[in-house]
Amino acid sequence: MDLATLIGIIGVFGSVVFGILSGGAGLATYWDLPSLLIVVLGSWFALMFAAKIPEAIGVFKIIGVTFNVPNLGEKGIVTKLMAMSDKARREGLLSLEDEIGDLDDAFMKKGLQLVVDGTDAAVVRDLLEIEVSQMQDRHAGKIGLLNMWAALAPGFGMLGTVIGLIAMMKNLEDKASVGPNMAVALITTLYGSLIANALLTPVMAKLRSLDSKESQVREMVIEGILSIQAGDNPRILAMKLLSYLTPEDRKEVEAEVLKD
Repeated sequence: MDLATLIGIIGVFGSVVFGILSGGAGLATYWDLPSLLIVVLGSWFALMFAAKIPEAIGVFKIIGVTFNVPNLGEKGIVTKLMAMSDKARREGLLSLEDEIGDLDDAFMKKGLQLVVDGTDAAVVRDLLEIEVSQMQDRHAGKIGLLNMWAALAPGFGMLGTVIGLIAMMKNLEDKASVGPNMAVALITTLYGSLIANALLTPVMAKLRSLDSKESQVREMVIEGILSIQAGDNPRILAMKLLSYLTPEDRKEVEAEVLKD
């Protein structure tokens, strides 16, 4: 569980609730089911209209991704690549054939298999970078869906407000109902703003961060594989790979991978 996501969501909505209660109004004042249906369901069905049914349903799973702490195994990747580099220099690239079968990382497995098969380095880089590019495109498509929903929700909030104002204008003779009706009309704008700014925008920012981190790890793997193919000195390879790690992780593994 990603505590930052959990604490952030609780903090955001908790701050709104605290502000409402501090203002002297009860939470019931800000609850209106028709407004909620217009904003949430209306904008979600509009998203489905613009995309596809599986994609519209899948946005909830995409949001759920931000609650997980990704384990990309950067430190393990560094030590694994260093071990393979040492073996390849001692026994040749073909000696990695048995090691490849034990790998769980499909991306690394594909790259090393290309190397063992004698594929040209430029072709290996191109093929692996295409994989990274396609991954980034998939991630961008999912983030784009959330961005579309974030744009639609405030618009449906305004739509709900207009609907409420029209109903209010039709009953202007009842002056006692003008104030309450106006409040209800504005609630839809509140709901749209909350969905876009308190939920979807932070989710998109976190997903972009996760995409950047995964892309960086893939780039590290590519550099490691190509260095193994080129027969680089293990110390040079270690310096390349360690540069992708955070300072904390780097200190933890450099003593092992840079040992004589």
